[in-house]
Amino acid sequence: MDTKIGSLDSSNPAKTDVGGPPGPTFVSTIQNSVHPSSIAMPDATLGSHIARRLVQVGVTDVFTVPGDFNLTLLDHLIAEPGLTNIGCCNELNAGYAADGYARSRGVGACVVTFTVGGLSILNAIAGAYSENLPVICIVGGPNSNDYGTNRILHHTIGLPDFSQELRCFQTVTCYQAVVNNLEDAHELIDTAISTALKESKPVYISIGCNLPAIPHPTFSREPVPFVLAPKLSNQMGLEAAVEATAEFLNNAVKPVMVGGPKLRVAKAGQAFTELADACGYPIAVMPSAKGMVPEHHPRFIGTYWGAVSTAFCSEIVESADAYLFAGPIFNDYSSVGYSLLLKKDKAIIVQPERVVIANGPTFGCILMKDFFHALAKRLKRNTTAYENYHRIFVPDGVPLKAQPKEALRVNILFKHIQAMLSGDMAVIAETGDSWFNCQKLKLPEGCGYEFQMQYGSIGWSVGATLGYAQAAKNKRVIACIGDGSFQVTAQDVSTMLRCEQNTIIFLINNGGYTIEVEIHDGPYNVIKNWNYTALIDAIHNGEGKCWTAKVRCEQELEEAIEKATGPMKNCLCFIEVIVHKDDTSKELLEWGSRVSAANSRPPNPQ
Repeated sequence: MDTKIGSLDSSNPAKTDVGGPPGPTFVSTIQNSVHPSSIAMPDATLGSHIARRLVQVGVTDVFTVPGDFNLTLLDHLIAEPGLTNIGCCNELNAGYAADGYARSRGVGACVVTFTVGGLSILNAIAGAYSENLPVICIVGGPNSNDYGTNRILHHTIGLPDFSQELRCFQTVTCYQAVVNNLEDAHELIDTAISTALKESKPVYISIGCNLPAIPHPTFSREPVPFVLAPKLSNQMGLEAAVEATAEFLNNAVKPVMVGGPKLRVAKAGQAFTELADACGYPIAVMPSAKGMVPEHHPRFIGTYWGAVSTAFCSEIVESADAYLFAGPIFNDYSSVGYSLLLKKDKAIIVQPERVVIANGPTFGCILMKDFFHALAKRLKRNTTAYENYHRIFVPDGVPLKAQPKEALRVNILFKHIQAMLSGDMAVIAETGDSWFNCQKLKLPEGCGYEFQMQYGSIGWSVGATLGYAQAAKNKRVIACIGDGSFQVTAQDVSTMLRCEQNTIIFLINNGGYTIEVEIHDGPYNVIKNWNYTALIDAIHNGEGKCWTAKVRCEQELEEAIEKATGPMKNCLCFIEVIVHKDDTSKELLEWGSRVSAANSRPPNPQ
């Protein structure tokens, strides 16, 4: 049976299931009492068709930067009543915003202009590709009559070859559509959108600038059913994989389960939790999967991150005689410079469509959700590993109480952020020491959490916060951003104000790129200090709701948080936190030295 995109069907690809709170559900215009073929729209245009398609798959906000090649297309997007245009300050932030939006909503979209816009947004699209996010990147392209001529256009590098942008996007998108005529536009656009949803990767769509306003018969019926055939597991392979896995795990003495970041793309968070409920194993989470596994689960033991794991977590995972990893990505960052003490012959690696048992038998064409559901019925209950964890566990220490007017410490800051968290909030952690400090936060049920670990692009969080908050209007976002990262993408705080968002931004000002300092220090890691609160006040300029504070001690921090969560709760709150340049988490110190060692390995002998 086909799956309607945007429907309330439980198999809807646009609905995110990572084990936490379900994303918003979207009632598509497909689901109404009027038969789709009964409404003729003889003047339907390419632009209006794209707008309707975006709404049908769950996109209600599109992040844009205008340019002469996309202006007519933007007119048609704005005319769609179900779609809100969010104008961003630059293309990079528009791409980051679509990334953040897709994390909450299941799909995101952005629109820029030819080449100067496309190449500017490319870095954000590459990040979305690395994080398995379906982002629909639409570019207003040249006039269709200019293709195949020897003309040289503006916004190009001065050659009559218009394919430079396309060639760049081919490496960071799973499908590319260049629409230069109306005859195949419907097919190309539908193929691009469906491919993004099926592959959970970004796609690139170029629309000739002279086409959006032209009607065509292929767009003349509203609504046009939009369906995707659901993926199915190979039943014989599924049974064989479950049989082999159950035998392996049931013979283990102290097995554990670890959730990885591909739980999101597999939409298997709930199935993972149900498996843990059935088998009694302790569950940990890889750092890049934080927020995808419920931390209020009674057998949750923390973050497995090698030498910088949550206390007592790595000891339990690495001493296990069997570990099931669900959707892991083992890179130099997540493996702390390739220093994990894991053995392949003890591991079951479950990817979205593949199962590998003990570095041996491999089973393909098996959906992770189906595998977990079937495996839950075959495993014997075994709580040994969790009981071992419970025996050795000692609660975290409490930061030393700050003296009156004592310079604020980072651990004091995060003690107070922890106390703020609730199920109607979400945390966005920027690349840097915020990775490690936010990783230690204990997320209450329903609390969202996002960061970009695989790509690790500094500055990502400003745009991503804009997009996530726009998608998840039922949550108040807390963003933790270092001063170095903030300087890369600060402008779009203005867009947050225009959208009347009430995010709380903690700007952690320690005078430079601290994460780089701990990997390899040098004068290039020191940046010019800004008066950040004055900058935000200038961006505010009396338009919108905004409140800023600069804090240097615990008492000032407490007062600022009280205001941000009280009388200023409907405002965008920007709290600049002044801390010492060497005040970092102990995890960053350990992680930085190990990554530095991995980076500085000498060449292998020839």
